[in-house]
Amino acid sequence: MATPEGRIKTKIKKLLKTHEEAGLYYEMPVPSGYGKSGLDFYGCFCGRFFAIEAKAPSKSPTALQEMTLERIRRAGGVTFVIDGDAGLRQLFLWLTVASVMKTETRMLFS
Repeated sequence: MATPEGRIKTKIKKLLKTHEEAGLYYEMPVPSGYGKSGLDFYGCFCGRFFAIEAKAPSKSPTALQEMTLERIRRAGGVTFVIDGDAGLRQLFLWLTVASVMKTETRMLFS
């Protein structure tokens, strides 16, 4: 049986996969216990780097995860902390807007 966080990760993967044909790339690094700690998902879509930390409902990122999220934002990346449907909607909207902007930019410069 999947954990609450595992169920959130499954929903995130399902949403990300719906954009793969549009060029979305993502990976889920395997935690090894060695080296730098990371987040659950890293990806790129329409030229934008993004990272996602999945959490069980009502859980928060650790201090190290918060620091990683902040470093990514300072570098110009987009970050999401998803613990339920509201976070999934936020990710869906970002993917939709990025896709529309890419299409409009392509049409503008064609």
